[in-house]
This record gives sequence, C-alpha cells and structure tokens, in this order.
Amino acid sequence: MKKWPDIERVLLSETVLQRRVKELGRRISRDYRGEKVVLVSVLKGSVVFLADLIRAISVPCAVDFLAVSSYAGSESSGEVRLTMDLRESPEQKNVLLVEDIVDTGLTLNYIKGLLAAHHVKSLKVCALLDKPACRRIPVALDYLGFSIPDEFVVGYGLDYAERFRNLPFIGVLRPSFIRRGGVCAKRRGEDPSDILEAQ
Repeated sequence: MKKWPDIERVLLSETVLQRRVKELGRRISRDYRGEKVVLVSVLKGSVVFLADLIRAISVPCAVDFLAVSSYAGSESSGEVRLTMDLRESPEQKNVLLVEDIVDTGLTLNYIKGLLAAHHVKSLKVCALLDKPACRRIPVALDYLGFSIPDEFVVGYGLDYAERFRNLPFIGVLRPSFIRRGGVCAKRRGEDPSDILEAQ
C-alpha cells in the first residue's frame, strides 16, 4: 500500500468497522433496555473502539478505564498485573468490559476476575477482535465484532510499538516488519525491542 508501506493489506475497512460497531451498539442497547451500564475500557488499544461504540449505544451509560501489563516472560507464565485501576467502584453495577482484541484469553480472564471480585450486578464482555487460534484458556465473549486469523493486526487503536493506532482501518502488518514467527504475543507490557526489526 503506497500510503502505508508497512501494511501488507487491509483486513477490515473503515466502512466495515463502522457498520459492525453500530450493529453491536444496537444489540447492547436492546439487551440493557431499562438499565444503566458502565463501559470499562482496557487501555490503550480499545479507546478508539470505545469512542465509536458508546455513540452507538442508546441506553444510559458511564465510562471507566483500567490498564494491565504482562510480567516479563508472560508468554510462558501468563502473569498479569494491574497498572491502573478503575476510578469508581463497579459494585452492584452492570459492567460491560470493552476489549480491542482477545487472543490467549489470559489477560481477559484476569480482568474478569478483578471485576467480579467487586460484586458487580452483571459482567459482560464486548471485544472488537478475537483470535481463537491463539486461545490458551476458554473465555466467553458476549459481543464480538470479528473473528480473525492469527496475524499481527494494527490500526483503529491497535498498535505496534505505539505506531499505527491512528489508522482508520485494521490492517495486517508486513511479515518483514516483525522478527518473531508467532504473533500471539501479548501487546501489553511488551518491550518493542523484542519485536521490532531493524528497518
């Protein structure tokens, strides 16, 4: 692609993304009719998705944020830590966890455990992308945008060493841009020097 030379191809166009987000918003609004819901965004990758999703939801809703990071060597250990907690207590509230991408399921499982410990009224998960080929533990997704193959994707909030978040579409990064073979590695807390190839 001439405009984005590091992108091999567009996987999900801006038009496709916006159409699907509106569909998810309608489903969420229907399911929470007569209720209020707190959308909890997992930083940083889900913020673009959240911004569009909340505008597609018609029921009363609030927004909160949390952030997590993987310990060194987490690809084998699966250890995750909380780096930023919610500002408001979610106790006895309907919580909708908004994720950009689910792969191994380890991080999502950890976050769900944290939120459930607050004795929430209900807890559901809305993920834009799912990579089922990367799953290490089963996790339930209540709302899903797209199921995608095991490729390293960027754009629409998803990054590679803090690059490409601002792309309006989701694209597949060129293999020559990545040193490692497997792309199931978690983005959170990853040292970019581990995955960046000299250009």
